[in-house]
Amino acid sequence: MGSTGQNPPQRNQTALVEFILLGFSDVPSLQGFLFGLFLVMYVMALVGNSLILIITKTDPSLQMPMYLFLGNFSFLEICYVSVTIPRLLEDLHRQNRSISFLACATQMYVFLVLGVTECFILTAMAYDRYVAICNPLLYPVIMNNKLSSQLAGGCWISGVPVHIGFTYSIFSLPFCGHNQLNHFFCDVPPVLTLVCGDTFLIEMLIYVIALLVVTVPFMLIVGSYVKIISTIMKLPSTTGRAKAFSTCSSHLMVVALFFGSGIITYLRPKSSHSPKTDKFLSLFYTIVTPMFNPMIYCLRNKDVMVALKKFLLKWIVL
Repeated sequence: MGSTGQNPPQRNQTALVEFILLGFSDVPSLQGFLFGLFLVMYVMALVGNSLILIITKTDPSLQMPMYLFLGNFSFLEICYVSVTIPRLLEDLHRQNRSISFLACATQMYVFLVLGVTECFILTAMAYDRYVAICNPLLYPVIMNNKLSSQLAGGCWISGVPVHIGFTYSIFSLPFCGHNQLNHFFCDVPPVLTLVCGDTFLIEMLIYVIALLVVTVPFMLIVGSYVKIISTIMKLPSTTGRAKAFSTCSSHLMVVALFFGSGIITYLRPKSSHSPKTDKFLSLFYTIVTPMFNPMIYCLRNKDVMVALKKFLLKWIVL
């Protein structure tokens, strides 16, 4: 975590104009297989989330705050996978894996902003379920269209100013030595490995930001679900309990997948980082989770399943 020793000459620190994304170049025999696998996963993520987005916008039975957030979440997932996966597919298909300094900084910035947005939208969805189950009579008053739209908008813009300064801080540090990033996109941990000198302050900044935008939302979600589960267990009807659990279980599964991999990646000590583990965890939250989210919501939410069947049948008939 401390200084890497004596800094190389200044010319080496200022000459860096591009990075090389090593990605999965350590397994050359699997390049074709990985290209096909990630392409299929990317298409599945795009199609699944696009269908959810369309039905939450067009189906009359889904015009409520819960599905407004789900529509925003699906659009976010489309953006999220599109920041990293097309670039990964391009690198698997060609030999030149270079990415310019500015493009690397831009990719990191957009990825971080979308990550914060996802944390906040998942928190807003938990709050929506909390009000619906713990205060059902007040739900139409509290979660009106104005408030739910403001919450969704706030989730989108809240990470924008924070990460401008954060990304600038990282890319203002002196880079020296080799320019090879042992990763498939410009994530924070691999970029920091190329920084010269003491990275203690920037690492502390990472922990502070992660605490604010990952840990605090996660704890709010956990707190909401403690109250929700307590309320559900007091319901007299078994059918009522089952229905309440079914509307929450899909959200809980998505929260566990996203926050679990994110917290492990950004909050574990630097000494325990390894390129292979980082790449595996990154694949989990950059493509695996966005691919599975539509399936989770469709299989666990009866209203979404009914709306999706109705939409698909209409297009088949046409």
